[in-house]
Amino acid sequence: MFKTGYVQVPNLAHIKLLSLPYVVKHLDNGTDSCRRIYDEAVKESLIMMWEAADRICGKRLKAIMLELVSALERHGHVHLDPRVRSRLLAVSASTIDRLLVQTRRQARPKKRRRKPNQSSGQIAVRTFADLGEPAPGYLEIDFVAHCGGSMAGSFIHTLVITDINSGWTDFVPLLVREQSLVVEGLAALFEKIPFPVLGIDSDNDGAFINETLLSFCEARKLEFTRCRAYHKNDQAWVEQKNGAVVRRLVGHERFSGVVAGQALAHLYEAARLYVNYFQPSFKLREKTRQGAKVKRRYYAPVTPCARLLLNPTVGKDIKERLRIQSHDLDPMELLYRIRESQAALAALTAPGNSREGPGRQTLDQFLSQLPQLWRMGEVRPTHRSRPVKLCYWRTREDPFAGVCWMF
Repeated sequence: MFKTGYVQVPNLAHIKLLSLPYVVKHLDNGTDSCRRIYDEAVKESLIMMWEAADRICGKRLKAIMLELVSALERHGHVHLDPRVRSRLLAVSASTIDRLLVQTRRQARPKKRRRKPNQSSGQIAVRTFADLGEPAPGYLEIDFVAHCGGSMAGSFIHTLVITDINSGWTDFVPLLVREQSLVVEGLAALFEKIPFPVLGIDSDNDGAFINETLLSFCEARKLEFTRCRAYHKNDQAWVEQKNGAVVRRLVGHERFSGVVAGQALAHLYEAARLYVNYFQPSFKLREKTRQGAKVKRRYYAPVTPCARLLLNPTVGKDIKERLRIQSHDLDPMELLYRIRESQAALAALTAPGNSREGPGRQTLDQFLSQLPQLWRMGEVRPTHRSRPVKLCYWRTREDPFAGVCWMF
């Protein structure tokens, strides 16, 4: 019945031959019982060695087991029984991993399961087909990231709001993208726009879809909707302003910190008035498809202020305030302030390369240069190309270094 190195279990045809190093046959009153060679004493010693080796894998632990046990015994940290020590040194790498399965499972830190956003189910989805022609006061909101091409670290975000009916656009810089700052930024923007807010529509950003903003809208009795994920056309109005207004003013450089936030705030204070009162924009009138072609027709370009003045649903007091403010604003002064703020931003991103700094020109000097500015090319300090550094060193070995030239 017994074979060398193996033991055959009788009367159990479905059990295959078992290896003796793991199972010992013991017959007692006609019953079978098995005893493991690596008992709890060996397992406890193995756990101690695993912890002493900083929880490395079984193959690495097997390779260092003899040196590790000798070092711990030499310094008096452990005193192993000779039987336990011999079995500990004889254990294989695969057996080490098998014995430590439960230990590793309990020692491994539990991963925090990300809870699904419960607020998304409470916010209705609005598509571009549901848009229609809403009254002034229904806004689209979005972020513009001033990351400079890298999303690592902390950087400033611009919170942009655009009225769907009139195209009125306003913006505020946020030092970090956080939901409580979003609420504060929206509250500040709502105080600046000349008409009451009726509703907002956002994308599926976590800074928008949360209980904080939802409670903010419920407290102010605002309609809160969101677009479909990965459908930017549902937010076509604000997506257009992200590039045509914010990127045109600021560019694509990276901005972070309080100083850059203050410079952006100064820029936006002048830009919001200049854009809404003196920058006409197109508005889509109708869109028809003819086979594979789409034909679009637009209204005549007018400013957002003019659209509000022409809208019959806007109150007379609001129109009167718009007329007074439009009459008092100086477009050249606003443009001068915009250029000075852009120069300050350019100095923050590249202090050594900025050709101009804030406050180096007066308003009269700025006006005197307007007829000749076109000769300078790009006049926005935030969009000027940086000077290219000349390469004066050799990047390859000179092939004629050992040649003696005869003239």
